[in-house]
Amino acid sequence: MKSTSYYPVIMTKDVSGTAAFYAAHFRFRPVFESDWYVHLQSSEDESVNLAVLDGDHATIPPAARGRISGLILNFEVEDVDVEYQRAREAGLPILQALRDEDFGQRHFITSDPNGVLIDVIKPIAPSAEFMKQYMS
Repeated sequence: MKSTSYYPVIMTKDVSGTAAFYAAHFRFRPVFESDWYVHLQSSEDESVNLAVLDGDHATIPPAARGRISGLILNFEVEDVDVEYQRAREAGLPILQALRDEDFGQRHFITSDPNGVLIDVIKPIAPSAEFMKQYMS
């Protein structure tokens, strides 16, 4: 299968509120809006897209209707320290404070109004101890 596009779709009861959250805090802009679906695109990179869908819409099979769970959205950024400060100043919930991971990430985790986790990441060099596990 050759995909021409790929993007996550967040199912929620609050389509407009969720879309507004990603516009306000992650610089997305709507490119299509209806009362049951909003397609968002990054204002900084048109290849980055996200959609928000009414979880009870008729296009969703009845067994799968509802809200999303078990999802983490990863946003890789150039300056995670700036984004962390911005998130704190905006009052976003900080579920994991900014920290460096041995496996090669500097990141923090917040969440959207639906409980979807958002991991904001800057790749960094892995620690020497971590790399020893994978070097022969």
